[in-house]
Amino acid sequence: MKLPIALPQLPRVALPQWQRPDPLARPFDPWLLLAAVTLLVTGFLMITSASMEVAGVRNGSPFHFTQRHLAFIGIGMAAALLTCRFPMVFWQRTGHWWLMAALVLLVAVLIPGIGREVNGSIRWIRVGPVNIQPSEIAKVCMILYIAAYLVRRIDEVRTQWSGFIKPMVVVGLFIGLLIFEPDFGAVVVLTGTVLGMIFLSGMRLGQFLVVILGSLAMVALMAVSQPYRMQRLVTFLDPWADPFGSGYQLSQAQIAFGRGEIFGLGLGNSVQKLFYLPEAHTDFVFSVLAEELGLVGALIMVALFALLVVRVFYVGRRAERLGRFYGAYVAYGVGILIAGQALINMGVNVGVLPTKGLTLPLVSYGGSSLVMALVMLALVSRIHYESHRQHKAQREGAS
Repeated sequence: MKLPIALPQLPRVALPQWQRPDPLARPFDPWLLLAAVTLLVTGFLMITSASMEVAGVRNGSPFHFTQRHLAFIGIGMAAALLTCRFPMVFWQRTGHWWLMAALVLLVAVLIPGIGREVNGSIRWIRVGPVNIQPSEIAKVCMILYIAAYLVRRIDEVRTQWSGFIKPMVVVGLFIGLLIFEPDFGAVVVLTGTVLGMIFLSGMRLGQFLVVILGSLAMVALMAVSQPYRMQRLVTFLDPWADPFGSGYQLSQAQIAFGRGEIFGLGLGNSVQKLFYLPEAHTDFVFSVLAEELGLVGALIMVALFALLVVRVFYVGRRAERLGRFYGAYVAYGVGILIAGQALINMGVNVGVLPTKGLTLPLVSYGGSSLVMALVMLALVSRIHYESHRQHKAQREGAS
């Protein structure tokens, strides 16, 4: 007869449960940082590639634009670090002063002797060795102001037409000054950003649709009111009707995309940048990228911008859930602005939108655009940091 043997009881081990990573566990958003740095480095490489021949002939040094762009990156980084030092409550309380400063700059650029004219447009103010573009500063200042207005008047915005009309009076003043430059691209981006912020704050859908239809009608009226704008529309529909005249830029950009095919010609091997494609290192740097890195490189660029914008909206959404409405509206404005400007620039490059003088954020050459893009991302990083601190304090209090 076998005696029963008592088996030793093994200790129970708690199996680790899968948990979704806490998005506010870090004081920074790693995906946002990754996308921004990758776009910044890609832009530096592409500007170097696209500008060497032109800079060598026009400026005597092939690295003229590369060195200036590197200096702008340094200035932008310093401005971003300084921006991060100030809490969002500071920007909320001083938003109207920043808006006034932007208004002064927009007026100053129209004064003869102060504004600098390039290609028929007066958009820059010369300050020493650099040119300041007030429209880029105005976009950021408008976001700060509109976000503060939405926090103060959110109930009025959601229930009454007056809540919408009041800020649009201010926006209309800025639009008028931008039209005098003229800078029609900045008008579209600025208007779209403000309307998007107001809609995301809770404006009724019916009211928003009426506003959109009215805005589209105004854009159409502005487009046909000037002969050169009408010519751009006609050229956009068929750039090959006049490939050596009004359709030159767009046709050369399309040639660049065609030459790039799937995998591109290789970094530095673009032919269109050799004085064929005007503004190859500014407005049309995306075309040079597509020629050198192909369809794969272009799609990766689109994916990086999509990742950047999605993370910016995530930061805004988390701030809104924590009751930090000012930070949320600022993040929404930054996301809409970057997405809109990137879409317009890429759309112009591939020929699905009429030609507009808008840079590709973080990628194109342009000091004002680059510095303001880094400042906007610094604001978003500050919003995430403050949400992280509040979330951490709530968890510690609950435990």
